[in-house]
Amino acid sequence: HARVRQKNHYTPQQNHRAPQHRYVSEWTPENFIQQAEEIHSDVAHYISKVLEHKGYPEQAHKSCSGILNFARRVGTVRLRNACRWANNLGQYNYRIIEEILQKQLDQLSVEEQTIDIPEHGNIRGKEYYQ
Repeated sequence: HARVRQKNHYTPQQNHRAPQHRYVSEWTPENFIQQAEEIHSDVAHYISKVLEHKGYPEQAHKSCSGILNFARRVGTVRLRNACRWANNLGQYNYRIIEEILQKQLDQLSVEEQTIDIPEHGNIRGKEYYQ
C-alpha cells in the first residue's frame, strides 16, 4: 500500500472492500442530481443544495441517498412537496425531509403556512425596528 502521511487521510483500495460496499465509491454528485431530476426539478434543486451545504462529501452522499429513497417509500409527489417545504424553510438535510413527511406537512400547500397577525396596539411591526 502507498502510505499517505497526512493526518486523518485514508487510502482504501477498492478491491479490499466488501462487494456490497463498493457501490459507495461510485456515488457522485452528478448521479444524485440526475436521479433527482428524474423525479422532479424541485427535488434536483434541493439535492444540489444538500450537496452544497454539507461539509463532507460522504455525509452529503448519505443524505442524498436517504432523501431519494423516500421516493420509493412515500411516492414522488410527496417527496417533491417535502423538498419544496424544506427549501422554503432553508433547511437542507435528511432529517427535515423525514420530519415533514412524518408530520404530513407536505400535504399542505406552502401558502397555508402564513399567519395574519391581527391589529393591536401592543404589536409592533417591522417598521418599528428600522
